[in-house]
Amino acid sequence: MAERMSQSAINAGVGDARQQVRDAVAEVEGQIAEHWVWYLILGIVLLLGGIAAIAFPFLSTVAAKLALGWIFLFAGVMTVVHGFSAGNWRGFLWNLLIGILYVVAGGYLVFFPLAGIVTLTMIIALLFLADGILEIIMAYRLRPHSGWGWVLASGVAALIAGVLIASQLPSSATWVIGFLVGIKMIMAGWSYIALALGSHHHHHPSTSMRPA
Repeated sequence: MAERMSQSAINAGVGDARQQVRDAVAEVEGQIAEHWVWYLILGIVLLLGGIAAIAFPFLSTVAAKLALGWIFLFAGVMTVVHGFSAGNWRGFLWNLLIGILYVVAGGYLVFFPLAGIVTLTMIIALLFLADGILEIIMAYRLRPHSGWGWVLASGVAALIAGVLIASQLPSSATWVIGFLVGIKMIMAGWSYIALALGSHHHHHPSTSMRPA
């Protein structure tokens, strides 16, 4: 009897959790449907920005470095301010050093945007090479599990990309970062557009689809 009651309680708890998840998803879908135009505009802006980044990769590379530099600068200043505002505590010195490190790195990226691009590109190439090798190894470990071929293809593509980027240094430094930023912006833009249109069509089906 006790086991039945406990099983019933578990089932009831699982049912409540599933209902809460469904309610949360429905709420998010409703918010997206209500503001679908803004999601669509954001997707179009990101899509156009990604196309521009690919069309002008060197400018987008410099812009990406500048953006990263300002982020580091802001984070460093806030870390230093936090260190002084927190008073006398054991981590003050380390907090201050970390903040100064961020400020120096951010200032270097902002005020010397053309310097270090080759180094960043080299790091990206090494990242692709390492990712490709690890994915290939993972694919063979997953074989013959369904989908292992896609993991292998992804690893081979990353490996080829890393080799191409590394073999074309330093000339590849003028376009790699901007090209990758552009690809990411295009993918994000398409996702927002699909999300907006899908939500709008789901909540406002075409009149032609309704029965007369």
